[in-house]
Amino acid sequence: MYEQLKNKSLFNMDETIAKDIFQDITFPWEVLPLIKDFIIKLGATLPEDEYEHPEENVWIAKSASVAPTVTISGSCIIGRHTEVRPGAFIRGNAIVGENCVVGNSTELKNVILFNNVQVPHYNYVGDSILGYKSHMGAGSITSNVKSDKTKVTIRYEGDIIETGLKKMGAILGNYVEVGCNSVLNPGSIIGSNTNVYPLSMVRGFVPKGSIYKRQGEVVQKN
Repeated sequence: MYEQLKNKSLFNMDETIAKDIFQDITFPWEVLPLIKDFIIKLGATLPEDEYEHPEENVWIAKSASVAPTVTISGSCIIGRHTEVRPGAFIRGNAIVGENCVVGNSTELKNVILFNNVQVPHYNYVGDSILGYKSHMGAGSITSNVKSDKTKVTIRYEGDIIETGLKKMGAILGNYVEVGCNSVLNPGSIIGSNTNVYPLSMVRGFVPKGSIYKRQGEVVQKN
């Protein structure tokens, strides 16, 4: 049931240092409350010859490039060969994979970024998971709290699935491309190999291999 929403359908688990957090967990939103404790546990096992440990609960790969003006507040792991550009704000509970780009003025909070993810320009990514080689265009953001402050639900093929979470942003499968200045509303789940047009407002589930043009107009790729 709900096969396209399952972790195994969305992600390549060989492309994240956090693969163990998904073990025995079916759906991605179930992972979000576990990120902080997982970082602390995983960080303690990281090799000292490959990772710096500049402050409590923060581990940064020695091969990563982190600009002097980056602000890190709270637990995080930054992976090998990742670039964190000037002015980025990592608010904590962030696992950033290898070969990622976290751009200027981009803010991360309670997230997992798989390897090769790019959030390079003015992005907000909160309470979200971004799969392998997913990319968010300039100014695109995840909205992680509903305006009425009720708990987030997932809309899927006519069903409404309760997450039990007050805060949940978006889940992006592998190879998702999000166009510039798009808003991914709370509980958005985008299947792998899908493209979202610029200036889109996305809500609910978007199937894999799709082109999202606007609400109600989603076509399959040729």
